[in-house]
Amino acid sequence: MTNFADLDLVGVAQGIATKKFSSQEITAWSLKRLDTIGRTFNAVFRLDHDQALARAKALDAQQARGEALAPLHGVPLAHKDLLEVAGLEMHVGSKILQGNIATNNAWAIDTLNAAGQVNLGALHMAEFAMSPTGFNAHYGHGLNPWNPAYACGGSSSGSGIAVAARLIFGSLGSDTGGSIRNPAAMCGVTGIKPTAGRVSFAGVFPLSHTLDCVGPLAQTARDCARILTHISSPNAADPWCTPRANEDYEATLDGNIKGLRIGVPQSYYRENLDPEVAQALQASLDVLKARGAVLVDVQVPDMASIHEMAAIVLTVEAVTVHHRWMQTRRDEYGSQVLARTAAGFTHSGITYREALDARQGLIQSYLDTCFANCDVVHIPSLMLQTPTIAATTTGTLDEVLQSISGFTYSSRAINYLGFPSMSVPAGFSSTNMPLAFQLVGRHFEEAKLLKASDAFQRDTAWHRQQPAK
Repeated sequence: MTNFADLDLVGVAQGIATKKFSSQEITAWSLKRLDTIGRTFNAVFRLDHDQALARAKALDAQQARGEALAPLHGVPLAHKDLLEVAGLEMHVGSKILQGNIATNNAWAIDTLNAAGQVNLGALHMAEFAMSPTGFNAHYGHGLNPWNPAYACGGSSSGSGIAVAARLIFGSLGSDTGGSIRNPAAMCGVTGIKPTAGRVSFAGVFPLSHTLDCVGPLAQTARDCARILTHISSPNAADPWCTPRANEDYEATLDGNIKGLRIGVPQSYYRENLDPEVAQALQASLDVLKARGAVLVDVQVPDMASIHEMAAIVLTVEAVTVHHRWMQTRRDEYGSQVLARTAAGFTHSGITYREALDARQGLIQSYLDTCFANCDVVHIPSLMLQTPTIAATTTGTLDEVLQSISGFTYSSRAINYLGFPSMSVPAGFSSTNMPLAFQLVGRHFEEAKLLKASDAFQRDTAWHRQQPAK
């Protein structure tokens, strides 16, 4: 009998295609794990047992008839609870949207359905996508499967947990300032935030419409490439989505990164860096160099200005989504979410416009420094080690907000600049918690990030490690 927990997404697709097992078998296995292990770690909001098993049965019947198989045929996935699935509840981790029934599928859900997925349900997330650690005042903290005393990362909390614990084989999350990369880093999986506008956000509940991105979390870079290939199909009905044709990101994953120039910043991203994180970063660079990559020292622009502009854009756009509820249903917000969102009221329309207008110049500044002589930039996913839940929830509200602010230190600027970036597992700390590095690329150069990450994963096994069952 196949040990499904040892398979990655591509392996599951191959196993179904070669009839080693059926979609019904692995779907039932995955549903059981979500309903048991998943609930233990607070990874699950909604499971769609009947629909998922019916979908798997229909896909097996298609295969039995000899019909052509899509690239994700029969593979069990589950997604963050802010992507609409027609006829089912989507409450975005909130009390306010309890009972909200979606009328249509999100664009990304439709593209994955066309690619053959079996969607098992909706996964835990931080309330309204507003926590980098996975905190949810209404439904409890997501628990890290490596150690439930530790944060799992947010806001795509359940996605990181479920992939790490081998409950599913991939998941869509969203990322506004690190919400894919944080749970990927803290849970020890691979996650990619694509270029702004590369994946349609239609049918996804917004946090900040010019910063939000949809992207995959999975075990491997190849898994992420397969998912991203399909969800990046252009959506002409979405004005924020690029008309650029989708690419076959998996096709270029050959392990050859000879001559790829990897930029290594010598300031900002290396300041106040945890020593064990620094060791993991250096070890990952050694692996990439041995694969033929060329390491290049690069400079860093004025990151303080970028972070200031990013904070203005995020909070103003968030408060435009929430201001009516904040006036009429204020007591239904968690205190962290209310405080972080309300910061948007402190900025004027002029300040917001200036933050938008400054973006192109700051993008060019980053290109002229970090990308001056390299193809991708190598930085930490997290400057700090994964914290305990207690460390991020103890103290006054101001103390808690201050303690969690450092967990987007190396990620939030990337959303404002619109660059693609991904988090890659790179080891374990002395407390046996995952460590990671982050790769950043120029706009629409996801293929280079995936290629470098795949090459790294050919020579390492950090992404194959599993938490104790």
